[in-house]
Amino acid sequence: MDFGVTPKKRQELEARMAALGLREQDLQEKFIHSSGPGGQRVNKTASCVYLKHLPTGLEVKMQRERQQRLNRYYARKRLCELVEEQQLGHKSPGALKAERIRKQKQRRRRRSSSG
Repeated sequence: MDFGVTPKKRQELEARMAALGLREQDLQEKFIHSSGPGGQRVNKTASCVYLKHLPTGLEVKMQRERQQRLNRYYARKRLCELVEEQQLGHKSPGALKAERIRKQKQRRRRRSSSG
């Protein structure tokens, strides 16, 4: 499937989906008219992607870019993140990143208040 990204990124996404047990057959995909910035073009084209993973019921709506195929890539990527959060909980990559940022902010707060 062509998402308009480099072959390396496409392979990484496919490997990530396979590792999480996400299959293309389990995805319901719809295309919706976008809204917001982008002018007349987004009003005419259905570039917004709606994905639903049927076994888990997780839903993703993505309109980050003006191109439909890039939005399809980003929607699948976001779905992987949601499944990871559901399966791994506080050990998921997204949760670990949020924890790291929280600790950084705490350190900065302590430094600025003591100085």
